[in-house]
Amino acid sequence: MAADTPVDYIKHHLTNLTYGKLPEGYERADGSVVEETTWTMARTAQEAADMGFMAVHVDTMGWSIAMGVLFLGLFRFAAKKATSGQPGGLQNLVEMTVEFVQGIVRDVFHGNNPLIAPLALTMFVWILLMNTLKLIPVDYIPTIAHAMGLEYFKIVPTTDPNGTFGISIGVFLLILFYSFKVKGPGGFLKELSFTPFNHWALVPFNLVLELLALIIKPVSLALRLFGNMYAGEVVFILIALLPLWIQWTLNVPWAIFHILVVTLQAFIFTTLAVVYLSAAHEDH
Repeated sequence: MAADTPVDYIKHHLTNLTYGKLPEGYERADGSVVEETTWTMARTAQEAADMGFMAVHVDTMGWSIAMGVLFLGLFRFAAKKATSGQPGGLQNLVEMTVEFVQGIVRDVFHGNNPLIAPLALTMFVWILLMNTLKLIPVDYIPTIAHAMGLEYFKIVPTTDPNGTFGISIGVFLLILFYSFKVKGPGGFLKELSFTPFNHWALVPFNLVLELLALIIKPVSLALRLFGNMYAGEVVFILIALLPLWIQWTLNVPWAIFHILVVTLQAFIFTTLAVVYLSAAHEDH
């Protein structure tokens, strides 16, 4: 985990473990040349960039799946151990979380769809768990990964736009699905054509405006979550560059503040997703 300068250190901690395709004749950082097109792990940030769109951020995928499995495991364990008498700590936490998300759905969703509450619960807890990984000191996991032969290893999926866009695109596809299902193709097209101005002469303007607003929804969801998490990660990395005694002085209050940030970002993403899905269920 070489980092000759602060700039190298920052770049290292912000680079994902990437698996992708290198073309035949590609010269790698160590001077070797790829004899034939091959899929491999990137050894440098430049190699990761040169792998292009089809490259996979292995760390983002791995930690996203791990947090999803942790979510399912915790809630399944709490459900199996649930009692009608005095509940344990985990059962209390799960019940509070479920009631909190139910409150969000009850307040902002005005349709009738039994899928929305479980979906909102999944998004909230999953994003919260991924965000909470940020509270692990920035050098711990990369140091362990380096000892295992992995040059790069980020552990917070929501600091990777690929991770946040993956979730937001899923929400976007559900918005389109329910818009067509509830309103019908004709009703959805009519809504796009005659909103906000209900006049046939302004249909082209309405279509441009509404299609742009529709596309912006997943983009704003993804970038809001990514931007806040990425900025927080950069601050943690900058603090790690300071002398040890200053690190503890700054790290502890920033980590405490970030407990609020990671929770708030999960709440905002979930609430906006439910709002968008509610609008998709409205049939005027």
